[in-house]
Parts: sequence; structure tokens; C-alpha cells
Amino acid sequence: MEPIITIVGFLGAGKTTLLKHLIRSCLKSEWSPFIILNDHANASLEIQQFDRWIEKRYLKALNGSCICCSGISELRDFVNNIPERNRGITLIEANGTSDACSLMGFLGVGIDNRFFPPIQVSVADLVNWQNRGEYNELEANQIQMSSLIVLTHTENISKKREEDVRKELHALNPTAQLTTMKKIDVLSLYGLTPSCNEAKKLNHLDSHWSSCSIDLPTLPDIECIYEICKMIPKTILRIKGCTKIGIDTHYTYFERIPNGKISIKPFNNGSPVTGPKLLIIGPGSKISLLTEVIGTSIMSASFRSPNKNSGRE
Repeated sequence: MEPIITIVGFLGAGKTTLLKHLIRSCLKSEWSPFIILNDHANASLEIQQFDRWIEKRYLKALNGSCICCSGISELRDFVNNIPERNRGITLIEANGTSDACSLMGFLGVGIDNRFFPPIQVSVADLVNWQNRGEYNELEANQIQMSSLIVLTHTENISKKREEDVRKELHALNPTAQLTTMKKIDVLSLYGLTPSCNEAKKLNHLDSHWSSCSIDLPTLPDIECIYEICKMIPKTILRIKGCTKIGIDTHYTYFERIPNGKISIKPFNNGSPVTGPKLLIIGPGSKISLLTEVIGTSIMSASFRSPNKNSGRE
């Protein structure tokens, strides 16, 4: 029988990092992973980062739908048609606004009997745990039905902070095991059983934030990325983009997570299947906002010295 592992957690908590870690562990242990990635509008772009490890036929992107609501039937039907493999395991990453409790309830109904009952693994960010303001309830909900909670962003965290977060997590889900990224591997997942914890009901419609995306032209310099991320208000919880910079023939990927941190790195997977895009997630997401900030950043670049085109380190 094949295990099904769903990975949930708040935006920017480290779900994709955990997924990559588990994929490497699977391949090292000669398991055959099938990857399903759900995102608001750019799952097809995000899943490209895995095709250097896994054949494309074992990768599935679910774009634009929340898999715990309108996307659950599509997800369930697709899982039931996953090809049988020797030592197979299915890993599903849900988007950061998923109602993890509903997801487990819906996904467990109608799954083919060649699969084990789905297991949920949550990611809890030690730095930002329950510092989400009005979104604290959603973040807490996402760990209540998990069999395993993986602590992330553990660097430079005080012992007291870690102890406090562990106590809060245990109070919300006393049956879950707690671990860190360094200690988890695919073999540790195999002995998990579905959670029997009772979860508090969440009005999931409150977390159905708007999202939108737009084609992103080549930017004159890397400074434009910082300006775009700065001009987009903090009510927007996630920014993701991929485009070319200046005369560079390769693509650059960038994102801003809920705490405001900006990450920029080369897109090492050829050309994005979606084309160059800018995506935002959160209340107030509008195409007009994206059009304005892109135009303003390009205009600002025209007043900068050409020597600045190399951007920031």
C-alpha cells in the first residue's frame, strides 16, 4: 500500500523546503515519490523546481483552486489515478491558506484502497508562530489535525521561545509528534497514523483571500524587485515573481513572505512554463495594483545610474 502525506502550514512557513527535504530522502532510500503541488495561480511554475529530480509524469500542479474546497474532487480523482509504483509514496503540498482540518476529512473519503489513510504533516515557523495578527486562528487550525509537526526557522531562536511554542503546539494538538527538519526523513513518516485530535471548527471562507497575477516584463535592474516588493502593501501576504533582469538571458525568481523578507535567486529550470509572471496573495489583490507598481519601478530605473544595474548582493 502507498502512503499519502499532505504538507500544510501558513504562507512562508517552510512547506516547500520540507517537501524538497523529503524528496531527497525518498530518492536516497529508493522510494518513488509522486508530487502534487497546490498553489493559488502559479503551481505550474513552482513545480518546475522538482523536475531535475523527478520525472515530469510523476509531478502534478493544481493551479488556482483551494484543494480543501472546490479542488478536493479534482485532487481525489487524480490521486486515485496515480500509477502504481514499487515503493511508491504520494506527497501533497497544500497552499498556505488551506483549511487543514477539512482537507483531511474530505481527502480520506473515496480514496482507493491501495492507499493508506492520508497522514497530515504541519510546518510551524518558530519565528512567526502566532504573530500573524488576524490570521492567528488560521495558523493554529492548520496544525490541529496533524500527526507530525515540523518546527522550522529554528536558527537564532532562544531556548525560551522554542519551549513556549512547543507548549502552545502541544496544547492545540497533544497527540502530534514534534520534530525539526534535521531529524525528519521519509522512514519516520511511514509509522505515522492519522490524528485522532479534535479540532476547533474554522470558518474557512474567512481565509479565502483574493489573489491575482500579471505578465511581468523584463526589469531594467534588480533594484526594481525591491521597489515592487516595497510598494505592495503589507496586507498582501505573499509576493512571487519570475522574469529576466536587464540583459541577462536567464530568469530570476523572487518572493516576499509575510514577515516582509525578500528572497531573490536564479531560476535554474529553464524558462517558466507560465511565462514571466508576478503573483500576489492576500486581501486587496488587484491587477491595477500590479500594473501600477511595475510601471513605477521601471520608470524609477530610468533615473538610476547604469552602474547600479548590477543590483544588490
